[in-house]
Amino acid sequence: MFAVIETGGKQFRVQEGDTIAVEKLDAEVGDQVIIDKVLLVEKDGSVQVGSPLVEGAEVHLKVVEHGRGKKIIVFKYKPKKNVRRKQGHRQPYTKVTVEAVRV
Repeated sequence: MFAVIETGGKQFRVQEGDTIAVEKLDAEVGDQVIIDKVLLVEKDGSVQVGSPLVEGAEVHLKVVEHGRGKKIIVFKYKPKKNVRRKQGHRQPYTKVTVEAVRV
């Protein structure tokens, strides 16, 4: 059994026991988060596709940790003008474990 959920503007294919990193959620470590934006559910070979969401379906997630991703460098410059701008960025994320997929 698996589901396709939407969180943080991204879509994830999840099933029970998976650990994924999503955009930062407003929850403490150890909290349970319920995602009701379920786009697709597959159970025993039958597929339910929502339009846009599957009615009554939800995915229960447990927050494992918060963190920040790998640093990326943003470098902008204008040639021959001695204009340079260097900036770093680390995207915050929340690591969650899928506890249950309910239909």
